[in-house]
Amino acid sequence: MTSRVISPSSDQMPLAHPERVHHSRTKARIVGVGTAVPPESYSQQELLDLFDVRDPKIRGVFLNSAIDRRFLVLPPRTPDGAVVTETQGELLGRHRRQGVDMAARAIRSTLEKANATLADVRHLCCVTSTGFLTPGFSALLVKELGLRPDISRLDVVGMGCNAGLNGMSATTGWAGAHPGDLALMVCAEACSAAYVFDGTMRTSVVNSLFGDGAAAVAVVAGGGDTRPGPAVLRSTSHIITDAIDAMRFDWDDDHGRFSFFLDREVPYVVGAHAERVVSGLLAGTGLRVSDIGHWVVHSGGKKVIDAVMVNLGLTRHDLRHTTGVLRDYGNLSSGSFLFSYARLLDEGVVRPGDHGVLMTMGPGSTIEAALLRY
Repeated sequence: MTSRVISPSSDQMPLAHPERVHHSRTKARIVGVGTAVPPESYSQQELLDLFDVRDPKIRGVFLNSAIDRRFLVLPPRTPDGAVVTETQGELLGRHRRQGVDMAARAIRSTLEKANATLADVRHLCCVTSTGFLTPGFSALLVKELGLRPDISRLDVVGMGCNAGLNGMSATTGWAGAHPGDLALMVCAEACSAAYVFDGTMRTSVVNSLFGDGAAAVAVVAGGGDTRPGPAVLRSTSHIITDAIDAMRFDWDDDHGRFSFFLDREVPYVVGAHAERVVSGLLAGTGLRVSDIGHWVVHSGGKKVIDAVMVNLGLTRHDLRHTTGVLRDYGNLSSGSFLFSYARLLDEGVVRPGDHGVLMTMGPGSTIEAALLRY
């Protein structure tokens, strides 16, 4: 498949307005975050050996990805060691099994951090792009975890790597409208259920990048809740319609299954619009980029991270958790930024009054951002 060069044409594009600002006197706060991955992880070299990849160009893509290891559920193998070609139905089954398992573990971890129980959860937003189910993960997790049957639910399906912040915006909005009630968002991505193994460069780029994982976040607003956590001040979204086909998950007739595609121009398109998005997010706040103490950016890939860093004038230290998650997990799609956020909290450097920015990017092409105050 050929790909065209995408021109950002940002000067002609309207600025995305940060209109998703909660106007209630008390902002929604993040009071817990948790993550989960499959039990098995593999180095890039181990994956090349397991799949007997000998093409030097493809090996170079794997070994120069800035990824050391990824947690994956690999296809079964025949008695002679060959990789079994799974049907779309078998891949969907993996999406369901792994998604529910990882999401349930991430939710339990989050509730422990938030000093809450399953009975406390009044809203559940589930985010995924690695498969389609009806009923979705929200209903399956109500049964799996024994959540209350009158829980408010939302499934965000197919938005891609940026969807975590889309889901969090909806979740904080619900929390703001229901003071004191606990809301959860979980991103569950079994990316290995979306792999195609055909030896082409298109599929190899995808296969070299994504890992399996889930991340959850708990939020609450007002109601006298005193748990510590940063307030979500505002969020913004910017869609680059000129690049709408640059990242997509569509049907591959040749293989009889869904396949993900990444345009080689994606890092440059994202980088070219990053400053515009952050400027819109900070507009009217009196804050500048230099006032942001903590940056949590989606681990989209080495070139994407570098493009954001250069265009925003950030340092490698600013993006240390983003690059660390890429190194240790690969691109975890919608939940990647929460893995980085969890590392930031574990580091213990955040101080009251600090500001932070969360940023994700994905199909559309879309950049999402949120402003936090700790």
